[in-house]
Order: sequence, then C-alpha cells, then structure tokens
Amino acid sequence: MVTQTISRFYKKADAAVDDSGAGWRVQLDGRSVKTPAKADFLLPSEVLAREIAAEWDAQGEKILPHTMPIMQRAATAIDRVRPNRPTVVAELTGYGRSDLLCYRAAFPEDLIERQAKAWQPLLDWVAQELGIELVVTEGVMPVSQNEDALAGIQSLIDGFDDYYLTALHNLTTVSGSVIIGLAVMHGRISAQQASECALLDEEYSIEQWGDDAEAVERRDRHRAEILATGRYLELLMAR
Repeated sequence: MVTQTISRFYKKADAAVDDSGAGWRVQLDGRSVKTPAKADFLLPSEVLAREIAAEWDAQGEKILPHTMPIMQRAATAIDRVRPNRPTVVAELTGYGRSDLLCYRAAFPEDLIERQAKAWQPLLDWVAQELGIELVVTEGVMPVSQNEDALAGIQSLIDGFDDYYLTALHNLTTVSGSVIIGLAVMHGRISAQQASECALLDEEYSIEQWGDDAEAVERRDRHRAEILATGRYLELLMAR
C-alpha cells in the first residue's frame, strides 16, 4: 500500500484467489498489491479481499491511504503485528493493569452513575464468562491487579491470530481498555457500543462545558477508528 499521496496508476482493482489456494490477493490491473513494507499481501478470505479491492477501486485521481481503513488494518497485521507479536501481546496485556473501566470518577454523582451503568456490566461479563476479575477504584491513583487476572488476559490475547490481534490492538489502544476490546472480539458489544463506552468521559465533558474544537475532533477521530475496526472485524468473521 502507498504511504503518500500519488496519482492513480491503475484502471481496475479486483480480488483473486492465490495460485496456491492458501488465500486471496488484491490485484491492480492484474498485478498483486504489496504491503507498505513490500511484504506479500496474502489475505485469509475472499470477503476481506473484495472489500479492500473496493477501497482501491473507489480512489479518484489521487490515491488517499486514509480512505482505505480496511487495507490499513490488514497491512498492519502483516507488517507490524506478525513480526512483533510477543511485544504486541505484552503491550495489550499491560492495559489490564490500568484499564479505563477500572478507574471511576469520585464525583459528580451523575458521572459516577453513568460510568457504572456503561462499564460495570463489561467487568461483570469478563469475570463471569472469561474468569477475569479486575479491581475497580476511584480517581487516578494506581491500583494493583491480580497477576492471575493478567495471566488470563494474556492467554486470551495470545489465542487470536495476527489479523484478529490487529483488531484487538486497535480497539484497545484507541479505547484505553482491553476489556472493551475483548468484549467486541467476543461479540458481547458492538463497535458502536464500544465507542460509546470508550468516549463516555469525553461526551460528558462536552455536555458540561460545551463544544471544544479539539475535543470534538479527537472524539470523532476515535469513534471513526473504532467503527472502522468493527467493520474490519466483521469481514474477518465472514470468512
């Protein structure tokens, strides 16, 4: 994939099964697309390949990489996640030590109630269904989490293949919560619900203090990231 804006150099993008039958490729005028790092861009399903081909086909006179979110995520799986898998797993496990859902407001009361209503069901779910219990605190002072809980998180994370791990990484780093990420991955909540949970504090601040251009831009960018990852995940699950 291109990393800078260039003129369109192809007429037609399409998906084609690899000659080995091991996966699918995206082709531009019959030539296979490579990743930004020039790696082999072999995809696990036809559905995913056709969506990415459609992103390429939708480009105008100039190729705009930021308008190809599914391509970006699939390429990230190959170029960044696959060669650095242990580091990625460790990074995501680390989010369990300071997960967004575990740090609650001490005031005002309406924010406390809003956080509890949106966040506590996810912590209850991960405890009951996945056997991971995290400690909740008020304020920003660090709280220690049980090492067994963190080991459980790591085991779950390590069970995802590189493409799914990329989705979890994006969901977790954007939301600040590996629990939100796991909830989406396991179908407990949708990407839309994940964005609402992740951006709860931002939405509350905007409600209280009015629109701030920088805050609104950040909120909208993060929501778009989460929703795009939700779409990417849907395509992976469709294979």
